Amino acid sequence: MRSILVQGGRDTGMAARLDTAMDLARIHNAHLTLAIDTPIGQFVTVDPYGGSYVAREALDAALAADDALAAAFAGRLANDDVPFDVMQFETLPLEAMISAAKLADLAVISRDCGYAGDLAVAARCPVLVLWPDQPLALPLSTACIAWDGSDQAAMALRGCVALLDEGTDVHLLTVLTDAPQAFPATEALHYLARHGIKAELHELAKAASIEETLLTEVTRLGGQVLVMGAFGHSRLREFMFGGVTRYFLDEASAPALLMAH
Repeated sequence: MRSILVQGGRDTGMAARLDTAMDLARIHNAHLTLAIDTPIGQFVTVDPYGGSYVAREALDAALAADDALAAAFAGRLANDDVPFDVMQFETLPLEAMISAAKLADLAVISRDCGYAGDLAVAARCPVLVLWPDQPLALPLSTACIAWDGSDQAAMALRGCVALLDEGTDVHLLTVLTDAPQAFPATEALHYLARHGIKAELHELAKAASIEETLLTEVTRLGGQVLVMGAFGHSRLREFMFGGVTRYFLDEASAPALLMAH
C-alpha cells in the first residue's frame, strides 16, 4: 500500500479519516492524497425556456472557500512526516472520488458521506468506511473477513492484506447456506497464509439473515473492521429488499468496513 486517498471536507468525520490515513501512511511509507471537490453544477439553474444561469458570486465564494481549505490542509500536512498532495475537483463528490481512486491503493471515507456503497462498487481500489467519530486504531488487533466465495469477496480479501500483520487476530466468517461456493473458504485461508497471516475459519449456521448472522459473530469476536465484498443493486430493489452492503452501512453497531467490488 503506497497510495492512500482521503475524502476531504469540513465535516465532523474529517479528523477520524485523516488520523487513520496518516497512521496507515506511516506504517506503509505511503503517499497521501486529499481530494476536495466543489460541484459547480449545483450553482447552475435552468429557466423554463431552456436557458442556464450561473450563480457566479456563490460559485466564486465556494471555490475560494475550497481553495482556502486545500491551503489549510497543505499547511498542516507540510509539518508532518507523510508525503502528500491535495487534488481539487469541480464535480460531484462521488465522481471526484471515483476519478481520484483510479491509481489509489485504498480510499478512506466516512460512513455518513452518502455514497459509500456506490464508491465501493465503482472504485478500482478497496474502500475503508469509518464512523465519523471513530478513527481506526492501528495496528489492528482483531479483523473479520466475510467470505462467500464470490469475486467481490476475493477482491476484498486481497485488498485487506496490507491492514493485517502477524499480531492481528484474523477470523474468516462464512455463513452456511444451500448455495454452492464458487471458491471454498479453505482457499482463502491458504491465500492469507502465503502472506504470513494466520486466520481462523468460522462456519456459521444462518440465523434470521446472513447479515445478522455475520454481525452477531463480528460483535462476539470484537472485530474492529469487517472486510466484505460490495454488491450493487438498483435503488428500487435496495429500497424494497435491502441488502448485505446496505445493512452494514446503516447498522449502528457495525464496525468499520473495508469493502471492494
